[in-house]
Amino acid sequence: MSVISISSYQPRNTKPLNSAALWSDDLELPILEPQQQLSTLELPLFTSKVPAGFPSPADDHLESTIDLNQHCISNPPATFFVKVKGHSMTGAGINDGDMLVVDRSLRPNNNSIVVAVIDGEVTVKALDTSTDEIWLRSRNSDYPDFQIKEGMELHIWGVVKNVIRSLPV
Repeated sequence: MSVISISSYQPRNTKPLNSAALWSDDLELPILEPQQQLSTLELPLFTSKVPAGFPSPADDHLESTIDLNQHCISNPPATFFVKVKGHSMTGAGINDGDMLVVDRSLRPNNNSIVVAVIDGEVTVKALDTSTDEIWLRSRNSDYPDFQIKEGMELHIWGVVKNVIRSLPV
């Protein structure tokens, strides 16, 4: 029998909020959770668009500020970060070394990018529930897709909301 668990955030009173692990059923993934009080860092936000084609005269009007915590994290207690290792999701804009912002409180939909555990192995893939079968799809044709078959355990740890990437300087 397959065990399929789409885990949603449920606070546990037995674990402090800044614990080193997040639990779902009997699985434990080492992650870092946010502190109880998120810090606020307001940075300048220019409302004019920056062309990626031909240069244009710059608008130097500062319109407002942005707090990246508010922009990237809608449910702090249910949010965790994970670093990507590998190239199976490059077609989705997720590269080796990227940091993913994952929200456990979101219910995954068909084609959601999810952090999942298949038989104890952690992966990031696109969830395909378009048929009666469940697939975890790579977004790079050099890597296989995974069909969840009878007897396999699948735990969805959360939906990827944002990708954070550092560029070489």
